[in-house]
Amino acid sequence: MMDLHAKIYVAGHRGMVGSAIVRELERQGYDHIITRTHRELDLCRQEAVEAFFAEQRPEYVFLAAAKVGGIEANRQGLADFLYQNMMLEMNVVHSAWQNGCRKLEFLGSSCIYPRLAPQPMKEDCLLTSSLEKTNEAYALAKISGLKYCEFLNRQYGTDYISVMPTNLYGPNDNYDPVRSHVLPALIRRFHEAKMSGAPFVTCWGDGSPLREFLYVDDLAQLCVKLMNEYSGNETVNAGSGKELTIKALTELVASAVGYEGEIRWDPSKPNGTPRKLLDVSKAEALGWHYKTELEEGIPLAYADFLRRFGQA
Repeated sequence: MMDLHAKIYVAGHRGMVGSAIVRELERQGYDHIITRTHRELDLCRQEAVEAFFAEQRPEYVFLAAAKVGGIEANRQGLADFLYQNMMLEMNVVHSAWQNGCRKLEFLGSSCIYPRLAPQPMKEDCLLTSSLEKTNEAYALAKISGLKYCEFLNRQYGTDYISVMPTNLYGPNDNYDPVRSHVLPALIRRFHEAKMSGAPFVTCWGDGSPLREFLYVDDLAQLCVKLMNEYSGNETVNAGSGKELTIKALTELVASAVGYEGEIRWDPSKPNGTPRKLLDVSKAEALGWHYKTELEEGIPLAYADFLRRFGQA
């Protein structure tokens, strides 16, 4: 168990996941949380990361920093996604090990699993077949990070763990029209259509892919729980265990936003992986279960969007 006064470094604290972890740590009474902005510490610069760890020597590290984006961002930036994620995660994990970090938790993504993995996807299906091409670069980087944690455990006896979340949403999400994931992208698109009075909104693909979503504060509760209670080389899946079609998701988002126009589909655009449902039995066996249903979480996410970007 982490002492309430332990030095805890949350990498990526301004992002959706990192900020949720900070909120959860503070809620539980942890009072020595270390953070750095990108301007203060560029995690892709090895020398800077090494100097930071040598000076601060955090006892625990949550590695939530990453370059992230949706299908189009991944397609356009294959090299960038691979390089930046590989660099930052290797720098942080290696420096943590060099400076005696007691425990590190690596945050990945469900895209690490094969495109056509048996559903729901168990942790042990990793590397059993080919990845989804639209996010292959990001997945390869994340696989490398979790494997480096595993190999440090096996070679040097460290206690480094990893957690693989499903599609996340919630406060501090990225709503960029090109670089965001599907749910925040839909929030922005339907909001702008509502404000402009657009008679229809066109969505990518045909609406048939099945997706699972998890509210980010539910993930943060699991992350802290795992840091305190779990050790092992195999990753832990984090999800709701429920799925719905992208078409059904768009209807939920449109309703939450208050958009009443037509929803059209553009099948010339990629669907992505046909189905991505995580088996979350391991997390549930540890005593965790998600709390926030989509019908409750999407309005909360939309409220966050309005808070950050205004009514217009």
